[in-house]
Amino acid sequence: MRAPNPPVAPQAVLWDMDGTLVDTEPYWIDAEFEVVAEHGGTWSHEHAMELVGNDLLVSGRYIAEHSGIDLSAEAIVEELLDRVVAHVGREVPWCPGAPELLASLRAAGVRCGLVTMSYRRLVAPILAALPDDTFEVVVTGDSVSQGKPHPEPYEQAAALLGVLPEQTIAIEDSPAGAASAEAAGCTVLVVVNHVAVPAGERRVFADTLVGLSVHDLPVPAVRR
Repeated sequence: MRAPNPPVAPQAVLWDMDGTLVDTEPYWIDAEFEVVAEHGGTWSHEHAMELVGNDLLVSGRYIAEHSGIDLSAEAIVEELLDRVVAHVGREVPWCPGAPELLASLRAAGVRCGLVTMSYRRLVAPILAALPDDTFEVVVTGDSVSQGKPHPEPYEQAAALLGVLPEQTIAIEDSPAGAASAEAAGCTVLVVVNHVAVPAGERRVFADTLVGLSVHDLPVPAVRR
């Protein structure tokens, strides 16, 4: 009988941003309530939870449909971004354990990418708060034609790194993000934050990133 192959270390770790690297979801939720109220509509926490991890234009269309305000999806997204960028400019709300895990990965020479549905102008101040070489590639919501839960964002990040998605670990916190990474072929480390994430074939769950190092990450489910 052939001996089993040894575990294969990930060729890269692909990070989601909102709710995984930085806990900006409360900023987004506050912004949604503010924008809707300013334009005479109504909003709810339940509606806000439906948007966690989604493509921003998808969220903008959802807000336009369910809030009763007369704004285009594009205009809604820009108003939301104005508010969230302002919040982040005052304070970057790191998720517990995320900076330490990033440092562990950098020290071990593990390549990292950022895969977020936020737009570049929100990502920029967060990247500015990190060492310049933290993320080798950055894929944002305004650089893809189809956002999460479509696999394109993770496929693009892997392609830019020159690796197969199956050789990577994705770190995610939302159903849309986990679905995107899983569909691309990544093994997904799910750290639930604001919304529940269902189990999946390529999903490994952790309660927190606190205390995790490169040695604690799952190995890719498909070997080279």
